[in-house]
Amino acid sequence: MRYHWFIEHNDQTTMTKLSFALSSYLLISTAQAAEPRQVVFSHFDWEIVCDNTGTCRAAGYHPEDQDDQHHFLGASVLLTRAAGPDAPVEAALQVAPADQAPDRVAMRIDGRALGEVKLKDAGGKLSAAQTMALLAAVLKSSEIRWTARQRDYVLSATGATAVLLKMDEFQGRLGTPGALVRKGSKAEASVPTPAPVPSIHAARITEDEIDPRLLTMSQRRSLLTELRRSVVTKSGNECPVFEEGTPPPKSLDIRRLSKQHLLVSLTCWTAAYNSGDAYWLVNAAAPYSPVLVTGNGTDYVRGVLTSHQRGRGIGDCGNSDTWTWDGGKFVRSGAEISQLCKSFPGGAWNMPSFVTKVAPPK
Repeated sequence: MRYHWFIEHNDQTTMTKLSFALSSYLLISTAQAAEPRQVVFSHFDWEIVCDNTGTCRAAGYHPEDQDDQHHFLGASVLLTRAAGPDAPVEAALQVAPADQAPDRVAMRIDGRALGEVKLKDAGGKLSAAQTMALLAAVLKSSEIRWTARQRDYVLSATGATAVLLKMDEFQGRLGTPGALVRKGSKAEASVPTPAPVPSIHAARITEDEIDPRLLTMSQRRSLLTELRRSVVTKSGNECPVFEEGTPPPKSLDIRRLSKQHLLVSLTCWTAAYNSGDAYWLVNAAAPYSPVLVTGNGTDYVRGVLTSHQRGRGIGDCGNSDTWTWDGGKFVRSGAEISQLCKSFPGGAWNMPSFVTKVAPPK
């Protein structure tokens, strides 16, 4: 498995917590199941995320100096390609700021007109011909722009070759006619087919609300002792709230998942722009035998745990993970990460690194 993490932030504490979040993300997933092949990589103005099924999504953005010149006038293109022989590449365009986006833009490559792209909610799909022209252009570092209302939305080609080569490599297309960068005569049928999407059957939960009556004060003290043991080991402390010399946590939230299981949570760490709650699956009675699901949780609703950590102060980039209760454990059910984003608050695109099919409770 190959991972390439690139997260920029001026706050060192947040960087430390994000590194912890990403390491926990990998460790927890490995504990639950063998890790599928995935890729997260960025180079200059382009990034790529390939998920566990083999689908790759590559996103390119406007040049680095465009923010200063145009004050949040941005452009981003998403190239999506599923795994398997002869899989087409689909392209979409998004512009920023969204509230000032035109209804349509004229596409030009090296000054040559390539028709229009209709935008809805600041985004729209490119035609097959426009997509082919775009792919050729980014590999030649051509001038790529969309124009409307005397505004230019420019796409950078810097970094595209490395990112598209990563896509070819991950999907097993190197040396085939369908490769984007290194084409060859190797049979297209040799390209691996998509991996199946994992299925999860969500289970019903007994109660979604925090219940202060579930355990007595004495039982909570015993539980806290077990919680501390589960995260403080010879190799380190996975939850800073349990650092030696720190007073025991005062707040301990408990929910009933089933007759045999409780979900316990408390604030694990805080930083300038992020925070993380620790969530444990525990037995309903002693010994509680806590199992840490995540030390970076940010939300819990009806059997689904979520972690979202921002990579920059304005919150325009970051990573998110979800876990779903299946009646016996919390199963990793999704993950997304964006590394660039630039002028797109919240990110221009959904970039999943792990996907599943979750069946609702019966």
